[in-house]
Amino acid sequence: MAERTSCGAALLERLHAVGVDWIFANSGTDFPPIIEGFAEAAAHGRPVPRAVTVPHEGATMAMAHGYYFGSGKAQAVMVHTNVGLANAAIGAINARADNVPMLLFSGRTPTTEQGRFGARTVPIGWGQEMRDQTALVREACKWDYELRFPEQVHELVDRAHGIANAVPRGPVYLSLPREVLCEDVARETAPPTMTAGTAMARPADIEAAAELIAGAKRPVIFAQRGAGSPEAYAALAQLAETWAIPVCQYWALQLALATDHPMAAGPDPAPLLAEADVIVVLDALAPWSPDKHAPKPGAKVIQIGQDPLFAQTPIRNFRADLALPGDLGENLLALAAALAARNPGDRARRRDAVARANAATWAAREAEIARDGAGPALTKRWVSAALARATEGRDATFFAELGAQLACMRLADAHAWYESPHSGGLGFGFPAALGYKLARPDRLVIATLGDGSYIFSNPVACHQVAEAMGLSLLVVVLNNAEWGAVRAGVLGLYPDGHAAKANRVPLTDLAPSPDFTAIAGASRAWARSADTPAEFAGALEEALAHVAANKGLALIEARVARD
Repeated sequence: MAERTSCGAALLERLHAVGVDWIFANSGTDFPPIIEGFAEAAAHGRPVPRAVTVPHEGATMAMAHGYYFGSGKAQAVMVHTNVGLANAAIGAINARADNVPMLLFSGRTPTTEQGRFGARTVPIGWGQEMRDQTALVREACKWDYELRFPEQVHELVDRAHGIANAVPRGPVYLSLPREVLCEDVARETAPPTMTAGTAMARPADIEAAAELIAGAKRPVIFAQRGAGSPEAYAALAQLAETWAIPVCQYWALQLALATDHPMAAGPDPAPLLAEADVIVVLDALAPWSPDKHAPKPGAKVIQIGQDPLFAQTPIRNFRADLALPGDLGENLLALAAALAARNPGDRARRRDAVARANAATWAAREAEIARDGAGPALTKRWVSAALARATEGRDATFFAELGAQLACMRLADAHAWYESPHSGGLGFGFPAALGYKLARPDRLVIATLGDGSYIFSNPVACHQVAEAMGLSLLVVVLNNAEWGAVRAGVLGLYPDGHAAKANRVPLTDLAPSPDFTAIAGASRAWARSADTPAEFAGALEEALAHVAANKGLALIEARVARD
C-alpha cells in the first residue's frame, strides 16, 4: 500500500515539487494541520518549502511579489481565513496589476461544529464564516477553488501553479478547509502534471511589426514594465540605437533601457507623439494620458505585452493596429531578430537629433539637481540623484514607492528599478524589497518610500522580519509630512482653486511626523535622520557601509521639502 501522510503535509511537499522556495505566512487557528505538516516533514526528512512568519498579510503578499522579481519563480502565501484574506486583498490586486504569479492560500473556517476531526473549537470558528470568502479576492485572481477532498491536493497544487505561470501571469487562490487538511492521503512522489507553456505572437505578426518599424520615418517606443528579460533588455538597447528610435519610459515600473542611453527620451510623451508615425507600446497599461496626449492622425500603434489589450481592465481604449500577445521578452527578442534581417539605412541624422535632445534634457535636469544640492534643504530630486551616484558601479536594486524619482537617476542595470504597481495598493515598497533581498542576497537593495508609504507598509512588522531573517538592506524614507501625490492631484484639477490658495490642502497633511528612526531602532536597526544635503551624504555613506558589512537593516529619514 502507498505510504500515507496528512493532507497538510502533502500540500507542503507538493508545493516544493512544483518549485516553491518559500511560504510567506501569517498563521491562525486554521493552521494546526499546516504546522503539524511542517513538523512531520522535518521528522521524516522530507523536502518542503521554507517558511517565514510575516506578522501582517499585506507584507506577506509584497514579499512574495518582490521575491518573484528577484527569482522569476512564483511563491506561496498562506493567511488566516477571511480576516487574513481581507488584509491580503490589496497584495492580490497589486500582483494582478503587475502580472506577478503567486499561489495564495487561506484557511476556510470549519463548517462542522462537532463529530469530525478539525471541527470548530473556538468562537471565531463561527465569527469568521462567510457565504463567499473567495469574493474578497476573486476579481484579482486568475483562478480560484476550494480544496474539498484530501486526495485532490496534489492535482490542485499542480493546476494552481500552472495557471499562475501561464501568460498573462497572475495570482491564483485556493481555500483550505481545516477538516480536509486534517485528513490523511496517499503520498505522491510523481513529478508535477502541468506546465505553463511560453506564449508568443504569431511569426507573421512579428514580421508585420518589423515591416512597420522599418518603414517608419519617426518611430517611437513607449515602455513601462521593462523589457521582459535581461536578454531582451540588451536587445532593445541595440534595436533602439540601430534604428534611431527614442524610448519613453512613462511612469516606468521597471527599466526597459538605461536612463542615460542616447535613445532614452525624457518622461514627457507629448513631443514624441506629435511626430511619431509608428508607435510601439511595450507592456504599458497607460503609455500616455489620453486627456493630455494623442498620437497624430494616421500613426500606427503596435501593442506588445502579456495581454496587449489588458482585458482585466474594464476601460482602456488605447489604439492597437497590431497586437502581439505573449511573453514580452520572447516577443521582443523575436522582433529584434526580424529587424536585424532588414536594412536600417542611413539613420545617423535622426540618431544624432534624438541623442542631442536627450542630452539636453539631462543637462537641464542636472542643473536643477546641482542647484538643489547647493541649497539648505533636501529635495526628492537631489536625494534621488545622490542615491544613484552613491551606488554607481554596484549591483544595486531600487524599490520605489513615492520615494526616489527615476528621471533624476542614472541607472543602467535591467534589475535596477522597481516602482510600486499602478494599482496603487500602498505599503508595497518596503516588504517587496525584503522579498527581493531574500531572493538576491548578492545585490544591494534600497527601498525608497514616501512617509505615507512607509506608514502603510506596517513598518513594525517589516522591521521584525528583516531582523529575524538577517536581511541587510537600506530603507530611505523621504518625509515631506504629507500625501504629496494627493496634493498634486488636487492642484492638477484645481490649479486656481481654493485648496491651492489654502495654507494647507485638506486631507493631505501628515504632520506631525512620527520619529521614523525610533520605529526602526525598536528592531535594533541602524537609523539616522537628515535635513540637509551634507547630513544626507554623510548618513548615506555610513548606511551603505553598514549594509555592505551585512550588519542588518539601515534606515535614513530624509526630511525633504514639499514639491
